[in-house]
Amino acid sequence: MRTFYWLMALLLLGAVVAVAAGDKPKYAPPTRAEMEATRKEGRYLVTITMQNGKAIEVVLEGTEMPYTVANFVKLTKAKYYDGLTFHRVVEHFVIQGGDPEGTGLGGPGYTINLEISPLLRHKKGTISMARTDAPDTAGSQFFICTDDTPNLDGGYAAFGWVKSGMDEVAAVKKGDVMKTVTVAPYKGKEPIPNADENIK
Repeated sequence: MRTFYWLMALLLLGAVVAVAAGDKPKYAPPTRAEMEATRKEGRYLVTITMQNGKAIEVVLEGTEMPYTVANFVKLTKAKYYDGLTFHRVVEHFVIQGGDPEGTGLGGPGYTINLEISPLLRHKKGTISMARTDAPDTAGSQFFICTDDTPNLDGGYAAFGWVKSGMDEVAAVKKGDVMKTVTVAPYKGKEPIPNADENIK
């Protein structure tokens, strides 16, 4: 009988461990190795294909913003953004997406530190990370500027720019779905359009 109780206890312990393991976050911030690989790669091309079939192409500047870009690339490769919406649309300001809850309060289960490039500015077409009033609270939510927003410079992590599809960006309505979001290395050599003109 005592053996039976020991076996039951072990089975219950195994069940608790299994549940605890299942509760581990599915997503994790980028490692230093992933950040350095992103810096070395340099640029990435993200393609956001909307539910209507139209696409927004975004170039990410991994050399300038290795930590932020590594985070976005990692989530994208994990299919995190597929099926999420643009939950916030403010005319002449931004469209914002990347929240699995669709409320503006959701995220991947972690936050990342604020990274700022002295080169990248919040001009029309800039992609940047959304956050709360506290600086180190970005996770997965991002926004695309639909107009120049210099008041965001230095406070938010601008990490890329729209290569094509600004017409689609301008047409996005609250609740529009990102059907798929994909990413691949990008070898284009064009100048950064949202760079600070005073920095050479």
